[in-house]
Amino acid sequence: MSLIHVLDDGTINKIAAGEVVERPASVIKELVENSIDAGAKRIEVEIMAGGTSFMRVTDDGCGMTMEDAQMAVKRHATSKIREADDLVTIGTLGFRGEALPTIASVSRFSMMTRRAGDELGTSVRITGDGEPQVEETGCRVGTTIRVEDLFFNTPARKKFMKTTHTEGGKISECLTKLALSHPEIAFRFISNNKVSMTTPGTGRLEDAITAVYGTQAGEALLTVGFEDTDVKITGFLTKPSMIRSSRNWQTFIVNDRLVESKSMSKALDNAYHSLLPKAGYPLAVLFIEVPQRSVDVNVHPRKIEIKFEDEGRMFKAVYKSVLDAIRPSGQKLTEVAAVVEHPERRYTMEGMTLNTAPAVPQNFHEERSSGMAQSFSSAVASGTVADMEAFAEAQQLVQMERRTENSSYAPTEAAYQEKVAEQPLIDMEMDRQLSMVPIGQVALCYIIAQDPESLYIIDQHAAHERILYDKFSRMADGIPSQQLLVHPIMSFGRQEMELLESHQALLHSLGFDMEAGGPQEVRLKAVPSDIPDSEAETVLRKIVEALLSMHSPTAAEIRHACIATTACRAAIKRGEELNLRQMQIILDELAHTERPYTCPHGRPTILRFESKDLAKMFKRT
Repeated sequence: MSLIHVLDDGTINKIAAGEVVERPASVIKELVENSIDAGAKRIEVEIMAGGTSFMRVTDDGCGMTMEDAQMAVKRHATSKIREADDLVTIGTLGFRGEALPTIASVSRFSMMTRRAGDELGTSVRITGDGEPQVEETGCRVGTTIRVEDLFFNTPARKKFMKTTHTEGGKISECLTKLALSHPEIAFRFISNNKVSMTTPGTGRLEDAITAVYGTQAGEALLTVGFEDTDVKITGFLTKPSMIRSSRNWQTFIVNDRLVESKSMSKALDNAYHSLLPKAGYPLAVLFIEVPQRSVDVNVHPRKIEIKFEDEGRMFKAVYKSVLDAIRPSGQKLTEVAAVVEHPERRYTMEGMTLNTAPAVPQNFHEERSSGMAQSFSSAVASGTVADMEAFAEAQQLVQMERRTENSSYAPTEAAYQEKVAEQPLIDMEMDRQLSMVPIGQVALCYIIAQDPESLYIIDQHAAHERILYDKFSRMADGIPSQQLLVHPIMSFGRQEMELLESHQALLHSLGFDMEAGGPQEVRLKAVPSDIPDSEAETVLRKIVEALLSMHSPTAAEIRHACIATTACRAAIKRGEELNLRQMQIILDELAHTERPYTCPHGRPTILRFESKDLAKMFKRT
């Protein structure tokens, strides 16, 4: 007897179901995509027990005749294509002709469908491998499909399903993305007799995002708009201050097809580089339109992945579109501030006293503990400088004086004025018109500012860190360095020494000058000019620590790590007193940075309390 034989239809259908129907969410995706292809304007999905016991998808689409309904449950029967060449230009979501028969083969399946012009509709019932039972029935226009007891006849598959809570969550995630991919369709999702999600179907993507993710997400949207010869990208992102811990917030739609793409995800990550903490992802809903012939949608059984003809070009297009949206030209600092999501509503007046004293002492020239803070405070105390770069120049001057005189550093007004006398003055009239005005400092750490509608809290260290980072990043020819009066000898491990030696040229361009002082020792001769001498060794060790934590870092990643560390150590610290003029300069300079939302390490620089938030906290609503 031959060892090779043809499988029966029941086994073939179950094997196909293993490819197409992974879990209840796979069933919902296939059925909803069929509804979309049928031209539905309203789609309702209902499930029980995470979809394991009951799923129903109802639409108001075109419906089917009895003949088409019978054909729809046969394998490889489809209305979407007729020959292989049609796959190249396929524009519909479903086209394999496998969804209904494979779903029916592993469940108790029923379908009712009717066209608008027909008096009666069609009912089709299938139980597992049984024959379809077809009859006329009265039903609404459109199609309703019920799937019950999924995998009842394939217990091996059923035992691998997760808890009903997990499976229900997968369905919710799938429907969320489908609703975002078609904002012109009104979706309604019911889980265990409770309405879980609704979308208005207005055709406006921002309305769908707000309906799904809430008002706060809707208010934090940044518009994406990019168009090239044959690539168009539209959609929305959220500001870097609004992130979540997974990529579930990210939705990519290519030619109206919901897809997953590692290259597009990577492009999104790269565009947000240095704006986010390591474990954070922004919301993104991107619509990509490309010629149908430039993509292959037939590379995955469930059609969740596609292949681009030119992956590199698509990567660059997504990267540029996202980068342009993160900080469009002309955007105000108040527009990118993070809104406080859950302001604390519990307050007490016990032991509280109101202090109306000035935020900082009147003597702005007293000595500080940090060299950087000294030069920063001295540079702006007179209120004559508008350009933050003058601070670095003034610092270099006074540090040179210190090395020359070999005495403790005490900057004088004369020394400062001699260096920055030619710098432009702040236009006081313009200054009054600034929308965000500082009003004080809290805990010698946070700047408090206001505009007519909101209250702002700015982390002075994070804000100055972002200012310095952007300043250093613009120095393509190399960051100016300062020679150290005393060259510290620093010891490193073998791996650390190899890292320093292999990247010595890059480190030199970033302001670090060093030479070997022994088998495992380095003599540090110069550091970036903004770094106080006392921070020199710490900065280099922090950079080495950061580089060691990176796997095969690129030159760009090394440059970012070095600049971020340098900016962090050079920035003003918590505990530094600032006057109102200094605060205003920080706000002005922050507003002119490329990415003012966060510091280079991903922490937010500025938070906003809207008037409505204040009203809630004071119980005025």
